[in-house]
Amino acid sequence: MRDQVLLTLVIMIDPLAGRPAYQQLADLLREGISSGKYPPRTPLPSAKTLSQEHGIAVGTVMRAFDMLREEGLVRTVAGRGVWVLPKD
Repeated sequence: MRDQVLLTLVIMIDPLAGRPAYQQLADLLREGISSGKYPPRTPLPSAKTLSQEHGIAVGTVMRAFDMLREEGLVRTVAGRGVWVLPKD
């Protein structure tokens, strides 16, 4: 049997783009929510995980979470993370 190799594609934040990193990340997360990658009532990856995956600071991730929260897409549960809200 051949060994199978799994390839994970991580879309990096472009520091040279005309938009701030937190907006780029919010766009990626928003797309993941709308596509079903992050279904309602499930947590988003942690700020630490996203910062490591995308090469950005944890504070930048938190600012992206704030944007999504203001849009009514997610809510923060103390000690449990940021959760996707069900669609109305």
